[in-house]
Amino acid sequence: MLRIHFSPGDFARVRFLPRPAPLVELKLSLMMSRRSDSPVLFGRWRRDVGRRLPATTAPLWDLLQPFRGPAFLDPVSGDLDEALDLVRSTPGSAVRAAVARLRRPPTPWVRALMEQDTRAWDLLDRGLRDAYQSVLATSWTTVRERHAAEFTRFALGAAENGIEPTLTALAPGSTLDDGTWHIPALKDRDHHLAGNGLTLLPTFHWTYEPLVGTIPDQPLLLVYPAGPGLPPPTAPATGGDPLADVLGTSRARVLRLLEHPHTTTELAAGTRLSLAAASSHTAALRRAGLITTHRDGRSVQHTRTDLGRMLTEAGPA
Repeated sequence: MLRIHFSPGDFARVRFLPRPAPLVELKLSLMMSRRSDSPVLFGRWRRDVGRRLPATTAPLWDLLQPFRGPAFLDPVSGDLDEALDLVRSTPGSAVRAAVARLRRPPTPWVRALMEQDTRAWDLLDRGLRDAYQSVLATSWTTVRERHAAEFTRFALGAAENGIEPTLTALAPGSTLDDGTWHIPALKDRDHHLAGNGLTLLPTFHWTYEPLVGTIPDQPLLLVYPAGPGLPPPTAPATGGDPLADVLGTSRARVLRLLEHPHTTTELAAGTRLSLAAASSHTAALRRAGLITTHRDGRSVQHTRTDLGRMLTEAGPA
C-alpha cells in the first residue's frame, strides 16, 4: 500500500501540472515497451516501437528496466529542450545514487556517465532525442489533448465535489481517511508531505501503479496512469486547428491573442477584423465564460479566463 500523509495545509497545496512532461512520458513509454504484460493491448505497439527505435537509442537500455529507471532521466518540464538541459546538468553524485538503485553492474558507458564524461553525455542526449522522435513525436498531440482533458476534469471535480473525492478518483481503489491517502500498491511505502504539498501529473503510456518522485523540501510528485489502457494513437497530420473547428476561425484567433489583455481596438488590429466584428466576437466569448472584460480608465480591456486558457492549450496553436 502506498500511503501519502497530508498535513492540514497540504490540501491547499495540491497542484496539477498544466502540461505534460515530455521526458516523463518518454521514460514511462520506453519502460512500458520492455514489459511483457497486456500482450493483446500493447503487443502490436511494442513491436512497432522496437522497429522504429534507431541504434542511437540502444544505450538507454543500460539504464531502463521494465519497472525501474533512474530519476535523472525524466525531469518534470513541459519543454523538451529545457528537460534535456536539466538531464545534462545532473550532478555526478545524483547519477551514482540513481545507478546504484538499479541493482545491476553498470556498463562501461554508464560508468562514463557517472564520471561526467562528455562523450557519454552526448550519447545520452542523442539517445533521448531520437527516442522521443521515434516513440512520442507522432502521438504528442494526442498526449497533450488527453492531458488537457484530464486537467479540466480534475479542476471541475475539485470545484464541484472538493479535493478529497477528486483525489481518490485518480487512483481506482484508493481511499482518503484521516488525512492519509491509501493507494493500492505492491510495496508498503509512506510519504509525509509535511507542508510541502503534492504535484499531480497524469501519464498516458503507463498502466501500472502510480509512481512517486521525491526531492527534499519540494512537493511530492505523483505520476498516475490516466489513459484508457491503450497506447495513444498517432495523431493525423491534418495541420488544422481543433479550437477553430469549435469556435470558428476568428473567435479562436481572438481567444489565442488574449494570452495578454487587449482592448477591442487592439484585437481588431491584431486579427485584421473590423471593430464591430471584434466587438461581436468578444461579446460571444464573454457570454461563454472564456474571457472577462473590465474598464481600465477610458479603455476596455479583455482578458482570457482560466477556462479560456485551458481551451487554447488543448490543441496545437
